[in-house]
Amino acid sequence: MTKATELGTEPIRRLLFQYALPAIIAMTATSLYNIVDSIYIGHGCGTLAFSALTVAKPFMDICAAFGSLVGVGASSLLAIYLGEKDYDHANRVLGNVIVMNIILSALVMVVGLVWLDPILMLFGASEDTLSYAHEYMEIILYGNILTHLYFGLNAMLRSAGHPRFSMVATIVAVGVNIILDPIFIFGLDMGVRGAALATIISQAIAVTWQVTKFTNKNELVRFHRGIWRLNRHITLRALAIGMSPFLYNIAHCVVVIIINNQLKTFGGDTAIASYGVINRLTFVFAMIVMGLNQGMQPIAGYNYGAKQYDRMLRSFYLTCKYATYVMGVVFILGECCPRLVTQMFTHDPELINLTITPMRIICSTMLIIGFQMVTGNFFTSIGSAGKAIFLSLTRQVLYLIPSAVFVCQRADFGCVVVNSYQRHALRDYGGHNALD
Repeated sequence: MTKATELGTEPIRRLLFQYALPAIIAMTATSLYNIVDSIYIGHGCGTLAFSALTVAKPFMDICAAFGSLVGVGASSLLAIYLGEKDYDHANRVLGNVIVMNIILSALVMVVGLVWLDPILMLFGASEDTLSYAHEYMEIILYGNILTHLYFGLNAMLRSAGHPRFSMVATIVAVGVNIILDPIFIFGLDMGVRGAALATIISQAIAVTWQVTKFTNKNELVRFHRGIWRLNRHITLRALAIGMSPFLYNIAHCVVVIIINNQLKTFGGDTAIASYGVINRLTFVFAMIVMGLNQGMQPIAGYNYGAKQYDRMLRSFYLTCKYATYVMGVVFILGECCPRLVTQMFTHDPELINLTITPMRIICSTMLIIGFQMVTGNFFTSIGSAGKAIFLSLTRQVLYLIPSAVFVCQRADFGCVVVNSYQRHALRDYGGHNALD
């Protein structure tokens, strides 16, 4: 009870650190795992496998988007109900999120497995990378239910007042994954299949750990009879709140599809691998900002439900401030030492040289990204679905996608903006002087 209600009484700065720090540690651990996983695949399976992983990532993001549709919406709703002291509905949210995650993840798994190759080709797979991407995503899809439950229960743990327990669950998953990766990839010679299998096994162990908390009879929010039947009001409200991160993830995947296909056309698989290196750098720091958002979410949601609006706004202001600091670091790294960052992932000199300039271009915008991420998440946290959807989609749908489509039609300009990852493409359109 104390853990679930301290959000309305403790100082905001202390709460933000208390809730955000475990989330940041967990998200940073996840980021490091993704980097280590990429390094294992890049060095153990080659550039084509690394490129295939870049192609498969947007598909994984779409699968995760359905999980966020349920998990983020339900966790925000849980925090609001706790702030309103409506503990019956808070427990029903827990039961409903389990049932909805199982249903949606099963549907995504079936659809994904039936149309796996066409989807991967749409996302930019070539004849050379399709087999790698297929092997990886096939395993991931078979374990999709575990993935959804893992992320959904972690979000519920944070809103229920257990950020540290959520952090431990993530660290357990990451630790097991990092241990199993070299065993499966190198020791058992399973290649990309081994990397995917390590991911699913680690998530299964983490889910087991999460369930132990919600089966504790001393917890305010826990499993018990009567919470498993889908409640129409809870389901629709959770889906409405979760629609913002869902649509944002879908829009991001559409952007990646457009860029991957353009890169495949102008630069081939090496250009896609270059794009993957840049994504992994920005992903590390974006995950830290997401950790800040996860720390802010239960604080803002609880105080909104309790009508303590000054505390709610202060949590937003502080999160924006710290997010800007974080993205300032990736700005400095991308501008000052892009070659060093790229060499972490590959020894291929062509790929290294190909990545330096586009990394500087992309990282030049990082100082404003933190504020944009926090603002969209803030409105999700307080259940304001319409504003959250608008703010989350503005950059991706209203600006980025139309711009990407437009410049693709302009050979003299499109190759610079959309295909900045492949400098050699400039020569095809403007000669050697275009590089200047």
